[in-house]
Amino acid sequence: MKIGVAICYDVRFPELSLLLSGQGAQLLCIPGAFNMTTGPAHWELLMRARALDNQMYVAACSPARDPDGSYVAWGHSMVCNPWGMVIAEADETEQIVYAEIDLERLREVRQSIPVTKQKRSDIYAVTVADS
Repeated sequence: MKIGVAICYDVRFPELSLLLSGQGAQLLCIPGAFNMTTGPAHWELLMRARALDNQMYVAACSPARDPDGSYVAWGHSMVCNPWGMVIAEADETEQIVYAEIDLERLREVRQSIPVTKQKRSDIYAVTVADS
């Protein structure tokens, strides 16, 4: 299995996970500590998006929430499958998250919607007209 690694804020930039996927990554591991503002709004959404965009598993690990700490993390470590679904998730407490990484399922998803094979990089260019 090929594993890519990104950290916290990296998940907001789809280009990095796209590059890792292009290098053959099947699982993207993302340690991160979203706070109580960005966590509820963006944590799950971004992890699912990166899994779906790149048809790979995403394992996102977060510190458990400590309301008395100097930084209060959202928590909610999770694993998403290549279909963009959360297949395992912790709450805000300290936990171990277990999930099966099914490489046959990954192959099936990539075969059923072969976005990497059908991608047309040659037509994605922005042209600015002279003014």
